[in-house]
Amino acid sequence: MPKKPSLTELRQRYLAGSSSAPAGLVVSLEADGRAGAQALARALKARQAGNRAEGQRLRHMLKFENELWAQGVARVAGVDEAGAGPCAGPVVAGAAILPLGYKLRGLDDSKKILDETTRDELAEAIKRDAVAWAVGWSHHDEIDAVNIYQAGLLAMRRAVEALAVAPDYLLVDARRVPGVPQPQRGIIKGDAQSLSIAAGAILAKTTRDRHMNALGREHPQYGFERHKGYPTSEHLAAMKAHGVLPFHRKTWGPVRRALGLEPTQAELFAPAPAARHR
Repeated sequence: MPKKPSLTELRQRYLAGSSSAPAGLVVSLEADGRAGAQALARALKARQAGNRAEGQRLRHMLKFENELWAQGVARVAGVDEAGAGPCAGPVVAGAAILPLGYKLRGLDDSKKILDETTRDELAEAIKRDAVAWAVGWSHHDEIDAVNIYQAGLLAMRRAVEALAVAPDYLLVDARRVPGVPQPQRGIIKGDAQSLSIAAGAILAKTTRDRHMNALGREHPQYGFERHKGYPTSEHLAAMKAHGVLPFHRKTWGPVRRALGLEPTQAELFAPAPAARHR
């Protein structure tokens, strides 16, 4: 007769490990009078409830993809960009074609995932599992030449065109990508509603963050690895003390002020910006 596993072994297997608890285990633990068994039963029930909630969230975030997959549209690319708000560095777009029915635990709107390590782990999983993925860039000089909105669209188009497998359809965060032949749909707050768009957003953000971290190592007095180019008080003080770098966006108000230049016409008549949180 096989030896009955201890509570320690059960915790290791079903809480610390990735195995799913077999049917009836929680019931048998609840019938066990030991305090440790009762605590393990409660922990397993909480984990099961969390798994159910995560499964429901992921199914909800595949609603747009499922509609297209049901119509036979197999290669759906999610597209999003990162870096519209900073006053230094590029804007980067990501595009990802996920396998049919794909669910990645924890994949969500990148703004909700505050831990950089978690975002990096999700990005690696997307790169490993995706049918195809790519990123596209638009650098500071293009941003200054055409404005940030158009530069973001340009980065998106480059990401779509760089995919090794051509998509059949695009799901895009809040806009439409110009200059591509695929049919597409813009979804407001798409990175919180579509798993494919969320995947594109994670690729864009992690790629850009790594680039800004590298700039931080090259220019340690500016702190790019901390603020990622956003006009924080640290960044503004660094520009004032050390000057403007080549990859700062020269049409942006904080950079123009650091250069001693007059504001642009758009800035003169723009309403005061609302406070934002990174």
